[in-house]
Amino acid sequence: MTEPDEAARPAGRGDPIRVLVVDDHALIRRSLEMALAAEADIEVVGEASDGQEAVELADRLTPDVVLMDVRMPRRSGIEATREIKASAPSIRIIMLTVSDEEEDLFEAIKAGATGYLLKNVQLDELPEVVRGVHEGQSLINPAMATKLINEFATMSRKEAERPPQLPVPRLTDREMEVLRLVAKGMNNREIAKQLFISENTVKNHVRNILDKLQLHSRMEAVVYAVRERMLEIT
Repeated sequence: MTEPDEAARPAGRGDPIRVLVVDDHALIRRSLEMALAAEADIEVVGEASDGQEAVELADRLTPDVVLMDVRMPRRSGIEATREIKASAPSIRIIMLTVSDEEEDLFEAIKAGATGYLLKNVQLDELPEVVRGVHEGQSLINPAMATKLINEFATMSRKEAERPPQLPVPRLTDREMEVLRLVAKGMNNREIAKQLFISENTVKNHVRNILDKLQLHSRMEAVVYAVRERMLEIT
């Protein structure tokens, strides 16, 4: 990815995580629902078969997490993600895809996705994935994170001559250390071990980073830092 390092609509104590399942194949939707149905802390509140329906249901049902297929008719998952995040930034969206194509990954994160999950994931791992994203974790493995950050670094170099922007908020040295490790795809536990601090301390640093940058997710913070040349990705 509770770890509220995004500005989420928090569930009350004991409230289940509300999930919307979106895929154009009914069998896949059913498989995803069955994988989550037995979990007392997760509730599938709806399903959609294309991006347009996903936007409409997300607006009506206000789920906490959306499992979103990338490629669908009428409106793609990436287009739907962009629209949902524009109207409800607190909704966390996990993209579902059959491959880790760099273009899809790049566009999904630009659209506001919190995670990027290959469809060959073991279904018994899905509940923990949903919990992690709901708690603020960014679901992108280190290899995919490296591809993503390198792409944004390239963009940053191309934008070097753009007009001056507002002053970049200043992060502390420790916050920058945490941000660099987030950029490497590390989760809170791994960062805590690397820096010899507690996971709660890591969560607090991430929360402070997001507050200062006025962003909603860890990956947005990394992208912002690369774009503003706060981070050098080598």
